[in-house]
Amino acid sequence: MSSFANERISKISPYVPGEQPKDKKYIKLNTNESPFPPSQSAIEKIKMESERLMLYPDPDASELVLKIADYYGVDKNCIILSNGSDEVLNFAFAAFCDESTPAIFPDITYGFYKVFADINGVPCKEIPLRDDFTISIEDYTDENGVLFIANPNAPTGILLPLEMIEKLLMQNQNRLCVIDEAYIDFGGESCVPLIEKYDNLLVTQTFSKSRSMAGARLGVGFASPKIISDLVKVKYSTNPYNINRMTIVAGIGSMEDDDYFKSNCRKIIEARAFTESSLAEMGFSFTSSYTNFVFCKTPIINGKELYSRLKDKGILVRHFDKARISDYIRVTVGSLEEMKIFINTVKTILEELQ
Repeated sequence: MSSFANERISKISPYVPGEQPKDKKYIKLNTNESPFPPSQSAIEKIKMESERLMLYPDPDASELVLKIADYYGVDKNCIILSNGSDEVLNFAFAAFCDESTPAIFPDITYGFYKVFADINGVPCKEIPLRDDFTISIEDYTDENGVLFIANPNAPTGILLPLEMIEKLLMQNQNRLCVIDEAYIDFGGESCVPLIEKYDNLLVTQTFSKSRSMAGARLGVGFASPKIISDLVKVKYSTNPYNINRMTIVAGIGSMEDDDYFKSNCRKIIEARAFTESSLAEMGFSFTSSYTNFVFCKTPIINGKELYSRLKDKGILVRHFDKARISDYIRVTVGSLEEMKIFINTVKTILEELQ
């Protein structure tokens, strides 16, 4: 830390992304990426657009916004695009939270929420999950601030049903609820349609997971036009050209290849079911996942050691040191072939311990 850093920056514990090791080739099941490439339409559009990189992109990404608006059946003024959904989440912390309006989120959830609160200099409050790792909306009834709820939650993968989201919105319609739907395409029901009914709702989604564009960095926010205008003000005050030309056209191509997108989601859901069934046969327990990962543990070996042994054998998963979840590992659902290798490797590890 330099002598020039201010006190707020010096106290921040930055978000730690999943490992991207370069020492050898791994089966990467640690960062919830898709095992499938982007759609062919996206790839072809990227190739053509690369010849125009001397020009700034459309700061409003107007063509892509219209594609998304048509797909979800919402007005174009209810959409903002961002450099990954992390960016629009950060915009929300900057636009809607302050000393008198804290950020409120579960104690076990996406780790960036705490970092966004710290970097924006706003207070935050963490609400404990129940013992079964579920969110109880009753715990939020008297909380005044901006709610940030990942749904399905990460790293647990548990889905809060749509009717519970609506009850959360109705608890206090003067309180903004930000619903982070990064994993909603893997079995959940999106609450995007509720933006027409509730002015206190902001929904974020990403192209990183289900649309195979983690490397392109494209996120989207859905809300009333007034909320979107607040977020746009933050965007144009920081980085108006936040999405590059090739990402914009890749997004357009992805929206046009809807059959490919839905087929990949089905394949991941099927591979998830296979993984859960195979883990259950080995005595593992796991949460009910509606995501492209499985959050699991075994009484035979602790999470940190299992993570380490898998890494030694060429498979990367994610382990969190937080006390309540330290026995678990989070395993991205890759291709069916990758998951079969993962299961066989776990079997080998358990046999080695006997």
